[in-house]
Amino acid sequence: MNSATQAAIAAVLMPPAKVEDRTWPRLRRHHLGLIGLALVSVFALIALGVAAGWFGQGWSAADGGRWEGVSAEHWLGTNLLGQDIFQRTVHSVGIAFEIGFSVAVLATALGALGGALSGWFAHRWIDDVLVFITGVLDSIPFYLFVAAVAFALQHAPYAMHVAMIATFWTTTSRLVRAEVMRLREREFVQAARLMGQSPARTLIRHVLPNTVHILLAQMAIVFVAAIKAEVILSFLGLGVRDGVSWGLMLAESTQEVLLGQFNNLLAASIPLFLLLLGFNLLIDALQDVLDPRQGAT
Repeated sequence: MNSATQAAIAAVLMPPAKVEDRTWPRLRRHHLGLIGLALVSVFALIALGVAAGWFGQGWSAADGGRWEGVSAEHWLGTNLLGQDIFQRTVHSVGIAFEIGFSVAVLATALGALGGALSGWFAHRWIDDVLVFITGVLDSIPFYLFVAAVAFALQHAPYAMHVAMIATFWTTTSRLVRAEVMRLREREFVQAARLMGQSPARTLIRHVLPNTVHILLAQMAIVFVAAIKAEVILSFLGLGVRDGVSWGLMLAESTQEVLLGQFNNLLAASIPLFLLLLGFNLLIDALQDVLDPRQGAT
C-alpha cells in the first residue's frame, strides 16, 4: 500500500467525536434537563453523605415513642418502634443509589459486551446464541422473573443485584447490536480493516466509542429501573433485609395508614417520586443531547 493510499485511509479513519464536547453545551440549554440534573444531584449528595457516614446512621435506633409527631428532635416523627423516620428516609437514599449504581454499571457493561459481539458477528453462531438468550429472557414477565431469581438466591448477600443484572442487560444488548451492525459498514471501519487493524482492535477502538450515547442513556434508564425494582422487591419481602429502604418503609405503612399514621408513607413516597422525576427529566434530556444524528446547536 503506497503512502497516498495510507493518507487517504487515515483521513477517513477519524477518531470518534468526544461525547463531552457536545453534551454540556446542549444540556445547559435544556431547561427540564437541568431541573432533572439538579434533583438527581441533590439526592446524589445525600447518598454520598450516607456512604461517608455523615448522616442517616441512626436509622435503627428506637429512641423515641411510638408514632411521635413531627418535632425538633424527630423531623418527620417516628414509626411504630420509635425509630426516627427522617433518619430512615435519608439512609434509604444511600441504599437506592448503591443498588441503582452497581446494577446500572454492571448491567450496561454486560449489555454492551453482548451487543458488541452479537452485532460484530451478526448472523453467525455467537449472534444466534445471544439473540436466543435475550429473546428467552425478554419473553418472561419482568417482575415475575426478577422476583423468582431473587427468591431462589434469597440467602445470597447480593441476590437482588444478581436478579436485576440478569434481567436489565438485554435491552442494552439489543440496542448496541443494532448500532454496531450499522457502524461496521461505515467508511472509517472499512478503512481500519484496510490498514490491517485486527477485528478486536477495530471493534474496541473505533466502533464501541460510537455507542457511548446509547450506553449513557441506558445506564440512566437501568438506574431508575433498579431503584423501582428494589422498592417493589423490598415491599414484597424479597429485597433489602438487614437495612432499610423506601420499599420496606412502604411495607410498614400499609398497616399504619389504617390507623391514621401517614408519616412513613409520605416520607418514602415523596422522595421516591422526586428522584424518579429527576431521572426521567434527565434521561429525556440525555437522549436528545447525546443523539449523534442531532446536529450541533
